[in-house]
Amino acid sequence: MDGHFTGYASLFGVPDLGRDVVARGAFAESLRRRGAGGVRLLWQHDPAEPIGRWLSLDEDARGLRVEGRLNLAVQRAREVDALMREGGLDGLSIGFRTVRASPDRAGYRHLQAVDLWEISLVTFPLQPGARADAGAVPLAAEIRSLARRLAPRRRCAPLPRPAPKLRPAARA
Repeated sequence: MDGHFTGYASLFGVPDLGRDVVARGAFAESLRRRGAGGVRLLWQHDPAEPIGRWLSLDEDARGLRVEGRLNLAVQRAREVDALMREGGLDGLSIGFRTVRASPDRAGYRHLQAVDLWEISLVTFPLQPGARADAGAVPLAAEIRSLARRLAPRRRCAPLPRPAPKLRPAARA
């Protein structure tokens, strides 16, 4: 396992349990400004628990699509990876500052622009459909993982070439 996963951190037009509804395009400016490297990957929104990094963050027709990699040199990330692989953990949750929003008569807050600063792997996401999938690893990631397992762990000196075989002398 190499800690790789994909998923959706937010779904457009779907109310979360806090009565927020994220509009398509709400992350665009923040993603343009920060990029995937400027958004932290945390455990349970705890700033003291970074557990990996985001490889890509993109808005598509469904929501905020994410691709991340857990840093398996970090103990908590190894634990999270094990839980994800066994199906015990798959929630994603966004940490942001509201830039532009408007309420509606039903009491929902429609988020048109947010400043995204972190996305966490969580036990219970506020957006029930915001989920990670550790099983759907892209082919390129599978090939990289296989190459790392097959590659020698350290370089060794080349083996000496065998001495040429001498033919016995002909007898007279």
